[in-house]
Order: sequence, then C-alpha cells, then structure tokens
Amino acid sequence: MTQRFSFELKATDGKARTGVIHTPRGEVRTPAFMPVGTAATVKAMMPESVRATGADILLGNTYHLMLRPTAERIDRLGGLHKFMNWERPILTDSGGFQVMSLAGLRKLTEKGVTFKSHIDGSKHELTPERSMEIQRLLGSDIVMCFDECPALPADRDRIAESMRLSMRWAERSREAFGDRPGHALFGIMQGGLERDLREESAEALKAIGFDGYAVGGLAVGEGQEAMFDCLDYAPDFLPTDKPRYLMGVGKPDDIVGAVARGIDMMDCVLPSRSGRTGQVFTRRGVVNIKNARHADDPRPLDEQCSCPACSNYSRAYLHHVFRANEMISGMLLTWHNLHYFQEIMQGMRDAIAAGTFEAWQAEFHAQRAQGDIEPL
Repeated sequence: MTQRFSFELKATDGKARTGVIHTPRGEVRTPAFMPVGTAATVKAMMPESVRATGADILLGNTYHLMLRPTAERIDRLGGLHKFMNWERPILTDSGGFQVMSLAGLRKLTEKGVTFKSHIDGSKHELTPERSMEIQRLLGSDIVMCFDECPALPADRDRIAESMRLSMRWAERSREAFGDRPGHALFGIMQGGLERDLREESAEALKAIGFDGYAVGGLAVGEGQEAMFDCLDYAPDFLPTDKPRYLMGVGKPDDIVGAVARGIDMMDCVLPSRSGRTGQVFTRRGVVNIKNARHADDPRPLDEQCSCPACSNYSRAYLHHVFRANEMISGMLLTWHNLHYFQEIMQGMRDAIAAGTFEAWQAEFHAQRAQGDIEPL
C-alpha cells in the first residue's frame, strides 16, 4: 500500500477521465462520488453500510466538527477515522462555505472570518492557518484550502475581490499545511461564471502548487445550464495530472454532465437528505415514496437494483414506514440512493475505460426520460 498521495490517470474518453487516487488508507476510484458525513456520520447509515454501497471515500465537515465535538477532542480520541469507525480515506472541507451560509453575524477581513456558532452563539475565528490546524487534528487524508465562496448571482467586482482574497488565503493555507507525507492539500478555483477570473484563479493556484484542484463556487444558485457553461472551460485550466473536484454536486444528471466535462470527484448531501425526506433516485428518474400510488404496490423501487431496499422490501412497505415516520424508512431509502449514485459512478468508470462513454450517457438519459413505472 502506498505511503504517499498520488493520482493515476488510466483512461480518457472525450474530456471524461477515469483513474485512481492512491492514499495510505486505500485507493479511490475516479470518477468518485463522496457521501457527506457532516458531523462524523453519513446520516441514517452505518459506516460499513456506506462502504457496501461502493463508496471509497467520505467527506467530513470542518465547520460542524470544530464546533461539536471540537477537533481537539477528536484528536485526543484518536482522530476522525477512528472516532467514526471509517478507516478508508476522508476528505474534509475547509469550513469556508458553512461560515458563509450558516454562521450568524460573521465579519470578513484579510485575516479570516469571525462568526457566531449556529449552535450556541459562541464566537469563533476561522483563518487559513486555523482551518489547516483543525483539519490536521481531524487527520483527514485530503485537506481543502480555506476560501471564501460568494453566493451567485453577484456582481463581477465582488466575485473578483472574493476570488483574489481566496487566492491569498490559498497561499497561506499551503504554507500552514507544510509537509505532511501521505496527506494531500487541494486548492480551490473561484471566479463565479467569469471565464477570465476562473483562468486567473487557476493560474494563481498552479503557481502555488497543490496535490489536487477543486472547482468551487458552483451549485450555489446559478442553475445547471450556467454551471455546465462554466464547466465547459474551467476544468481545462487545471493540470491534467492532478484530480479535479467539483464541490457540492449534485443530482445524477449534474454528476454525469460534470464527468463529461473532465471532473473526477464530487460530493453532495442530496442522496442522504433526499432519502430521509422520501425522495428516491432510480434509473427511471425520481420517485416520491410518500405518494399514495405506492400504498398497495408490491413491486420494488427498482427491479434492477440490488440494494437492501429493493431486494427485500416493496414500495408499499417503504411508503408505509415513511408515512409512519419509522426510522427504517430513512435508513433504507438513504442506502438505496447512495447505492444508485455509486452505481452511476461505476457505470461511468467502466464506460470511459471501454471508450463507450457517449453511448452510456445516451442510455442513462433515455432511461431517466421514461419516468417511473406505471401505477398498478
């Protein structure tokens, strides 16, 4: 097993890429979807169940973990992997996005951000140096630079100012991260939907030098068409020999479209959050299990799916336990959604390796366009 972090590009098909990220804690097959374990848990799932869906890597959340139970406590207890019983790779975000979206009364300066906790109102400061320290205490395998992410739409001057601040913070993050063999630091490209600002950001990051590069500041309200327009050029500004990570994406067709444009890694709360609210992703589109049409339906959610929800339970049962607010509902539907997302990733990896990605995409979209099976 490797003792260093590295990326091996195995095949391309158009802009789509498949490869392997090598880490001391195991390999991550790309394209990779990372389930989100915000507070050191993928909600409604056991770690071994998440692994059974096909996940190679999880995402942990710096902002939430620094507030509760604190990074220092997790460190004393042996690090995040041991704490949450997940011995495979973990990527932690920098905390920047949550500070911007969740924290109250925040103040932004060149140094960093001061904010009040959304939990108890306590005051905290997050800087590039503190973000690196927290992620080191957590012990994550892939560490993200501390950045600022303005919500879209925003005017060009605001986007440019924010991007340049993030680039200065990226340099400080790189310095604070230091030399940590076996751990990787990813830079985050910003620049909104402005092509020249994206290129400027990418050049600044490449000059600093990172183990991987993220496309940040998308999936923040701009819509799929605008996101894809940006992804038509943004990944091309990044090195081909390093992984490219699109943060916070997304729906199945967002993921497929991103991979078609050269993205290697993604994360999103959608499959787990949707599972808890009765929204199910299937190869024939979205199913709302709460709908009355499922109450007498003995068929599985998806006859081609091998997850426990589809193998062992009927739509009628899943409808019943959801309407009855039983915990097993969130467990089964989350498992199914995560399984389906990982099935998409495996399908894309196989198709890219075989040179049949375009045909795979066409079949993926054609199946989803059919819509759900007819009610009985």
